[in-house]
Amino acid sequence: MKGRSTIKDIARLAGVSPMTVSRVLNRRPGVKEETRRRVLDIVQRLGYRPSLVARSLVTKRSETLGVIITTIRNPLYLEMAQAMEDKARAMGYNLLLASTHYDRELEARQIEELRSRGVDGLIITSAHVEDPKVAELAEEGFPVVLVNRRVLRPDLRGKVDFVGVDNRKGAMEAVEHLLRMGHRRVGIISGRRESSVTRERLEGAKEAFRRHGLQLKEEWVVEGYFQRASAYETAQRLLQLEERPTAIFAMGDYMAFGVYDAALQLGLRVPEDLALVGFNDIDFSSMRAVGLTTVHHSIARMGELAVEVLLERIGGRPPGRVVILEPRLVIRSSCGFAQRMGARGVEGRAP
Repeated sequence: MKGRSTIKDIARLAGVSPMTVSRVLNRRPGVKEETRRRVLDIVQRLGYRPSLVARSLVTKRSETLGVIITTIRNPLYLEMAQAMEDKARAMGYNLLLASTHYDRELEARQIEELRSRGVDGLIITSAHVEDPKVAELAEEGFPVVLVNRRVLRPDLRGKVDFVGVDNRKGAMEAVEHLLRMGHRRVGIISGRRESSVTRERLEGAKEAFRRHGLQLKEEWVVEGYFQRASAYETAQRLLQLEERPTAIFAMGDYMAFGVYDAALQLGLRVPEDLALVGFNDIDFSSMRAVGLTTVHHSIARMGELAVEVLLERIGGRPPGRVVILEPRLVIRSSCGFAQRMGARGVEGRAP
């Protein structure tokens, strides 16, 4: 029977009607969880494969999701995309992946390209705070989930779904750790200000300073891209200042690797001469000779949730769902005590 099974075969073995089997296969509500599991177990055992062409004619769907990331070179997006693909496949969907390389015009073209291929919805990780293309999709009512990057337009509130991490809290904990270790000359290597991630993490960093009665020195906040090479270049400039930071918060682990490379190039040791904290806890963070202290959140879970939320939206749920993951600081060996407690670099009183 394997490979030639029909919905009637599945219904007979599960003790339900063909209509119930159809509801399960098409992820429609109104089926008890116990029944749903029994049907799916039988589907898997029989190796049943519905005709995608026939289904698309009935449902008017392609069973395909589009995913837009900034760059495949960042391990963060590789891990996230893999989790998305695994989750989508388990739900009977395929993925089409495109990257923007931090190019707004390319992002707009990729969105149009994926829509021309008939995707049922889009997951976008590359949105910026004033993203007209996302606004256009939202106004059309096209299913969109933004991942960790918000579009900060009041007119879009409640019109798009969002899955992300609490960037403010994570950044605050990262910088507060450095301040508690005694560092006062703390530099920050950020992404572009057009990214909500950058804005939120910077707000969190400043809040850590405020809690200690201190003020962040703005010239030690250096803007770049969430890339290793970009962070290397910005760190080179920052670490060659006459009065350089003794600690750096890099807004992404991949950026932190660039900072580490720059420090080595300049003859600085981590953590003896420079403390370093990242964000994301990508796989490589714990595998280096000096383990990176970083802000952990489940990258894979974020990808899975993005798919789940998008499929809910495609299934008819109104837009506007927001899912925020909790971060936590993972302390490894990349942080050390500042050589001089209370060294200049912030304006205000020491705690």
